Amino acid sequence: MSTRLKLAETPYLRSQPLDFKVGDTVDVATKIVEGEKERIQLFTGRVIRKRGEGLSANFTVRRIVMGEGVERIFPIHSPRVTGVRVVSRGEVRRSKLYYLRSRVGKATRLKEILGLEGVGGESTLLATKATAIPGSETEKNAKPKPKVAKKK
Repeated sequence: MSTRLKLAETPYLRSQPLDFKVGDTVDVATKIVEGEKERIQLFTGRVIRKRGEGLSANFTVRRIVMGEGVERIFPIHSPRVTGVRVVSRGEVRRSKLYYLRSRVGKATRLKEILGLEGVGGESTLLATKATAIPGSETEKNAKPKPKVAKKK
């Protein structure tokens, strides 16, 4: 990247770098505009890719919804991404986790890195408004377990 391009991009870059790696399970808070109202929406999933540099840097988060894999690509320096909170850290040996796409169920699990300070707490929340991401948002989106009738 040329120095002129770096100088032109500098004012638009995020002042606090996002501290997460490939393999981490993250809550990405995005600002959604609906008419005149704004709200924060969480997307929880596993980071399977980070790529690019400068303003074009982005990361891909994958999660399973109703049995289907859903991936979203987020620009790192976008003002719409208000924050990223690391829920858990995963131990991986690759920079791209595309192999998770073909796996189902328990085969998608990664080793967890235990004993890290601040993981999952408010200290790792990198949003400018720490109160913008309530912890109960993920509970609202959780699918209730179906009740099974017992046979007599």
